[in-house]
Amino acid sequence: MPLIGDDAPSFRARTTLGVVDFPEDYKGKWVIFFSHPGDFTPVCTTEFIRFATMQQEFRELNAELLGLSVDSNQSHIAWLEAIREKIEYKDLKNIDVMFPVIEDMSLEVARNYGMIHPHSNNTPEELLERFERSGGKLSLQQFSTETIRATFIIDPQAKIRAMLYYPFSNGRNIYEIKRLLQAIQKFDNDHVYTPENWHPGEDVIVPNPSTWVETKERQERVKESDSCKPWFLCMKKDKQE
Repeated sequence: MPLIGDDAPSFRARTTLGVVDFPEDYKGKWVIFFSHPGDFTPVCTTEFIRFATMQQEFRELNAELLGLSVDSNQSHIAWLEAIREKIEYKDLKNIDVMFPVIEDMSLEVARNYGMIHPHSNNTPEELLERFERSGGKLSLQQFSTETIRATFIIDPQAKIRAMLYYPFSNGRNIYEIKRLLQAIQKFDNDHVYTPENWHPGEDVIVPNPSTWVETKERQERVKESDSCKPWFLCMKKDKQE
């Protein structure tokens, strides 16, 4: 399973919008790559509606959305049509999902990204064999090949910058995913840290000094500044674009 700072595993896959080559098709872009447990499920439906309505907001941050589950393309398409034609959620209706959703029936991409539950680390053939040997006594969870609610924020160099995991029962906070993307981009652009629950326009944190000399200089400046109390927590105004 990849970790933060690792290269995002490359892949070529069928999607609802055609074949995707990652990362080649996303050069120069940030990618929000996320998995969902299954089509035609209630929590996933609400997540996709919110992702779809916020797609333009992510694009304004130079980020593209890319979904995945182990369902077929036919299932994806039928589900997305049902969302558009039949679902009304929080006054949102007739929602078109215009980002690609990967068909990963082989589980190859999901396994490479650690998106499968621990009890489902088997091939379909192994799962069938285990089920037959158990006489049907093992739980469904032990045979699950559903992907969990994993989310990866991947930068334009195809490096994994953040990973978020949610259980089957709970939907993601899509606004938090956007906020985290903005915070990571703020670090890259201005080399500043962001405090808890930071939002664009709020004060940012000046990174701590890396040498003893720099530390002493910082301590001296603290005496003349109200923005550093104590020396290891220095804030400054956010530089707006």
